[in-house]
Amino acid sequence: MKLIAAQAISSEPTALKALELTNDVDPRSLSLEGVERIDLNFPKFTDGRAFSQAFLLRRRLGFTGEIRATGDVLIDQLVQMQRSGFDSAVLREDQNMAFAQAQFDRYQAFYQGDAVHTQPNFSAPHAQQTGAAA
Repeated sequence: MKLIAAQAISSEPTALKALELTNDVDPRSLSLEGVERIDLNFPKFTDGRAFSQAFLLRRRLGFTGEIRATGDVLIDQLVQMQRSGFDSAVLREDQNMAFAQAQFDRYQAFYQGDAVHTQPNFSAPHAQQTGAAA
């Protein structure tokens, strides 16, 4: 997952066709043709509706572009964001980039599937060949 500091966001090029969605929009009601990036907003870290939006976009709608988390994005949420389908996250200003990256180093594999890797580890091809879970 690409991590973006809040201070760096204004200097990014905006050539992509991007949509910004509030967390009360149903992604199934949108035309995603030509859209390259969708920004999903977390107005408060306790409001997880953007997780559901990301999952819908990836798994049900087959969106292959970038899904970016914006708003009140905390380090504790990053691993679940990645598993829900997010590609990038703009960290809240007071969050430390090094600590954020450490979250991914800490949790490198999961037994169950997710929005991105739908097949559970126990059914991965090498696990079946060796008789062990990956």
